[in-house]
Amino acid sequence: MGLNFLDFEQPIIDIETQIEDLRQVGNNTKIDLSDKIERLERDRIKLARSIFSQLTPWQVVQLARHSHRPRFLDYIEHIFDHFDELHGDRQFADDRAIIGGLAYLGTEPVMVIGQHKGRNTVERAACNFGMPKPEGYRKALRLMQLAERFRLPVLTFIDTPGADPGVASEERNQSGALAANLQAMSQLNVPVIATVIGEGGSGGALAIGVADRLLMLQYSVYSAISPEGCASIIWGNKEKSSAASVDQAAKTVVNHAAEAAAIMAMTADRLLDLKLVDQVIEEPLGGAHRNPAEMMRRLKTVLLEQYAQLRQEDPQSRLEKRYQRLISLGL
Repeated sequence: MGLNFLDFEQPIIDIETQIEDLRQVGNNTKIDLSDKIERLERDRIKLARSIFSQLTPWQVVQLARHSHRPRFLDYIEHIFDHFDELHGDRQFADDRAIIGGLAYLGTEPVMVIGQHKGRNTVERAACNFGMPKPEGYRKALRLMQLAERFRLPVLTFIDTPGADPGVASEERNQSGALAANLQAMSQLNVPVIATVIGEGGSGGALAIGVADRLLMLQYSVYSAISPEGCASIIWGNKEKSSAASVDQAAKTVVNHAAEAAAIMAMTADRLLDLKLVDQVIEEPLGGAHRNPAEMMRRLKTVLLEQYAQLRQEDPQSRLEKRYQRLISLGL
């Protein structure tokens, strides 16, 4: 399949290799090996279900970051029709880490906005690896205000390790851009649905995540900080204070990242238990990258269902619920 496999998937890979070998033998020798192949396929599915039913939080983080996981533009291409991209923040530049524009969800016109990590090396560099700069968030705000003017629902897709932390972004008021989006999204009169499709990191994710409905894919994550960042604060600083080398401190962070992920309540099922997420969308066996078409179909169905529910609500009542939801977080 040309996929990058994770360490915990090795037993599944071994069976898939056996299946591929048997198929090649059958093709080359005309020997009927279909019974053996079918038996191995059943074993593969059974093993995959067992492994993916008991993933650790750190393994979920690895899946959320998988290099072959569908990106925002993939969802645009397969869920929406007639997408017309709108560029720029009208102040500084067009940030490719946030992409947005007008589209149709089924027969409904919508404003769709999302964070894009890129699907190859060139695209990832152009998108700053999914870390938006202030102009990206200002572009998102401009598009939300445009949607408000024309009474279009706003659908956002979250997939970022966090907002760009560079000096240039700070000079252009990164924190102010994030805060402006939080305030504006809490007051939008149109329905807002946010979906975490991969990695939802810090205020960079929340700045397009204030919504009437917050959805998460099964193997996505959503947190105030990355596991590595958390480990650096808790364990890395301890190493530095004891005069350990920078290299040793870095190794400590890596070693404790899994432990941090386990205590951070960042996986979709845990956040659903805490009632911070409205719905978790089941991914195909092995993750969204194993069957992107099926993942797109499932998400489109849920988006249509959620929007149908929201459009029946009184706008003022919906706005009040969104505000109460926002101020109740963490209580």
